[in-house]
Amino acid sequence: MKKGRQGRILELIAERPIETQEELSELLRKEGYSAAQATISRDIKSLRLLKATDGEGRQHYIAPPERAVKDREKLLRVLREGLSGMDTAGHLLVLRTLPGMANAVAMAIDELPFERLVGTLAGDDTILCAMKTEGDAEKLKRELRKLSS
Repeated sequence: MKKGRQGRILELIAERPIETQEELSELLRKEGYSAAQATISRDIKSLRLLKATDGEGRQHYIAPPERAVKDREKLLRVLREGLSGMDTAGHLLVLRTLPGMANAVAMAIDELPFERLVGTLAGDDTILCAMKTEGDAEKLKRELRKLSS
C-alpha cells in the first residue's frame, strides 16, 4: 500500500503543481488512499521531494530528477540481471532468480511503484509476490516481463 501510494504521489506531482501537503492529501483521498498528514509528511521525506518555484513565484513539489533516474536504472538493472522466470498461482506471483539474487530482486520490486502489491517474500532463488487479485498478479507479471527485457 505504501509503495502504491508513493508511486501515485510521484505521478500526481508530475501531472500538476501541488503546493501543500493538504492539497496532496486531498487528491490522494479522492483516489481512495487514506493517509494522515503525518503519513504524507513521511512519504515526502522518504521520496526526497523538493520544492521548486514556478514562473509565478509559487512553490510546488518535484521529485529529485537525477537521483530518481539513477535509482530507477539501478533497480531495473537488478531485475534484468537477476530475474530468470515467473509464474502465477492465483493472486500470487512466484519469481525465479539466479542463485543468491532473490533478496536483491525483491528489494527492487519493493522499491518500484507497483500498485496493488501487498508484499514480497524472498528466499535464495525464489520470490513470492502477494497481490490483491489474480488480475493484479497477471498485470505485475506482464510489467516485470516488459521491464526485465
